[in-house]
Amino acid sequence: MAVIAILLFLVPIAANAYVNGADPLMSGAPGDSVCSSCHGGGGGPAARGNVIISTSGGEFYVPGVKQKITVLVTDTTARRFGFQISARQAKNPSAAQAGSFNSIDGNTQSICQDRRPVPCTTAAQFQFVTHTLAGTIGTGKFEFEWTPPPTDTGAVVFYAAGNGANGDGTDRGDHIYTTSLLIASNKPQINPTRGVVNGASFLPGIASNSWITITGINLASTTRVWTAAELGGGKLPTSLDGVGVSVNNKPAYVYFISPTQINAIAPSDTAVGPVDVTVTSNNSTSDFAIANLQTFSPALFTFDGTYAAAAHANNALLGKAGLFPSAPTATTPAKPGEVIVLYGSGFGPTEPQIPAGQLTDKVALIKSDLSLTIGNLSAKILFAGLVPPFAQLYQINVEVPASLAAGDHAVVARIGGQTSAAAVKITVAP
Repeated sequence: MAVIAILLFLVPIAANAYVNGADPLMSGAPGDSVCSSCHGGGGGPAARGNVIISTSGGEFYVPGVKQKITVLVTDTTARRFGFQISARQAKNPSAAQAGSFNSIDGNTQSICQDRRPVPCTTAAQFQFVTHTLAGTIGTGKFEFEWTPPPTDTGAVVFYAAGNGANGDGTDRGDHIYTTSLLIASNKPQINPTRGVVNGASFLPGIASNSWITITGINLASTTRVWTAAELGGGKLPTSLDGVGVSVNNKPAYVYFISPTQINAIAPSDTAVGPVDVTVTSNNSTSDFAIANLQTFSPALFTFDGTYAAAAHANNALLGKAGLFPSAPTATTPAKPGEVIVLYGSGFGPTEPQIPAGQLTDKVALIKSDLSLTIGNLSAKILFAGLVPPFAQLYQINVEVPASLAAGDHAVVARIGGQTSAAAVKITVAP
């Protein structure tokens, strides 16, 4: 009697009991059926079990780079476990396959929608992974490989149906669970609106050999700035952790990387007008964004988006009292008539001209006429140029007008027909 019971379990009594793997198109994806159409028990109570999909790549995939996929079926009453999974392009899940599957052990099998083994034909494009007879005996954990599409096709959705079976050899009394998991392409993406801006003002318009800021998603997998070791030989790095930036098909110099922002120095370039900007990260290159490359794009750095990043002549920080709540005495206002130091980007060619990407031991003066006002009063410029060791940070030494009243005053620089943002301020107090 025991032998007969075992044979009955191994060979389906009912035509719909699939211990050797589910038929194709049973994953629960749009257009598919789901295993509850075969197994009369339908979905069990939520507390009884579930099915979970996880990937070795987390929330993302890199085009063409293989990942391990795990499907875990749990059910407190089950004696056997089965499943089926499919991968579809999120933008058209009922009609577009995403990548390909590969079984790596005897617990799973990869099949096409016409029930043939993979690879699939164009006419039967959908692929599925399902259990084998040996796989049903395990713990409900199934592992296999998935290779994403070779190029970015947008987000991918995995659809899975899991079966917690009672092991009686029929389709009665089993519990079917369904789930889905969306993952995005790890391809870097630059924000389509103001994704590339002046690194000081965060406004459109960039300049050669000046700071730029790029925002988006998937721009990097790490967050850091360049290190002293990466400045060896007097050269600035063109990539950090495999993250690089191209401006008009020339490599930029990368200072800071993070998943959502990159700060870099634009390369030397005589071009003027719209140029392409791309980010390379995670072995993928973003679609290009357009930036307006100008000879001049003057901007003053700020501490907080409003108050200028400035210093007194003795290098003490200049600003209204309490500008930094964590260090309320760190800043003090400017006095009328004193010389202060401002820092900026995008002030154009210097003499001598120092190529982008190089450290320098030379002082280089701004070539073009520069004027600056504080509180709408003309301010005397004592020095304007680049100072060692970085040939990408402009320094302006300027005298605060002696007649300036106490309070906050706009600081505006003008050069080459371009004007810096009028929202930048300094605080003046007697």
